[in-house]
Amino acid sequence: MYIPAHFTAGPEALHALLNRPAAANLVTMTAHGMLATLLPFVYDPSVGEHGALQAHVARNNTQWSEPAIGESLVLIQGADAYISPSWYASKAEHGRVVPTWNYSTAHVYGKLVIHDDPAWLDSLVRRLTDRHEAASERPWSVDDAPARYIAGQLRAIVGVELLITRIEAKTKLSQNRPDADINGVVSGLQASGQAESAADVERAQGR
Repeated sequence: MYIPAHFTAGPEALHALLNRPAAANLVTMTAHGMLATLLPFVYDPSVGEHGALQAHVARNNTQWSEPAIGESLVLIQGADAYISPSWYASKAEHGRVVPTWNYSTAHVYGKLVIHDDPAWLDSLVRRLTDRHEAASERPWSVDDAPARYIAGQLRAIVGVELLITRIEAKTKLSQNRPDADINGVVSGLQASGQAESAADVERAQGR
């Protein structure tokens, strides 16, 4: 990934990306070419030297059964947004401005491990469910469903775990613009209903 120094993700930004309650693309190179699947994941910092990303795929998805060649890759995407030059104060000063795109992303590389163990899968599914149900007034629990039904569902999936070897992360959030332009970007994003992207820009400035 091309990462200019001023767009390098710091520890806090990287932590936010790894712990973001979202889905990411798992990409593997196999003897039959590249395979990719979008998967909700959980980051577990206690596994291995650099932590692990854990998820599951449908048993019928051949990505888990095709041996990965070399490192596998998970592409994590944060909030992203179009940035209009009309938001910049410098537009009125000299007009030498163009559109751009703000985003945060992490390319997480590692060794892919397959888990076909009901206990491991049960733990993962519970952690994923609890994470995404946490904000609900009446959160659904795995135990709300019949045990036999859940057991059948677990047989239909396979666990995948990326043991992290290295991470390349980038936060392109207007850090290269003057303060007045950054203020305009924040206001423009907020006015267009993109509060998450606006908050990312403010955090990148240490506000």
